[in-house]
Amino acid sequence: MRYVAIVTRLFAGIALIAAATSFAAEPVKTNSMGLSKTSVFDTPTPKAYHEKAGLPGPNKVLPRAYSGAPPQISHSISDFLPITAQSNLCIACHNQPSQWGQKRMKGMATPIPPSHYTDQRNASGKVGESPVGARYNCNQCHVSQTDAPALVDNTFSSGRAR
Repeated sequence: MRYVAIVTRLFAGIALIAAATSFAAEPVKTNSMGLSKTSVFDTPTPKAYHEKAGLPGPNKVLPRAYSGAPPQISHSISDFLPITAQSNLCIACHNQPSQWGQKRMKGMATPIPPSHYTDQRNASGKVGESPVGARYNCNQCHVSQTDAPALVDNTFSSGRAR
């Protein structure tokens, strides 16, 4: 009797599993996975974008996205790359501590700010004579203005009128 009950339960379990698997959902299509809604086997190619052309000086400086944001570079930098600790052409024009607090004339280079001359790792926080060695890589924070479209919708607001 006990043997019959065990066999009955075993067959009932097998029947339940068979019934459950026969009603399984259809497989997920490759073009509906992820955020891009394209096939996972596609290799997307982004659209080409271009830097603002022209020499340093005459291009319009865009407003900063928020207080403390690094300003965008208003000219092409392709002729100045690569930027290394030994070769930094940005400093040639922008190393002007005497211009701090002065009114800028049109076409005048923006001076490197005092924060770039201060070694935050040094307890004294003393402003040095030249940009600190750790700050040589300008395009780590500053990017060129381009005609690249936004990759995603953005509703960010800096909280100030433009």
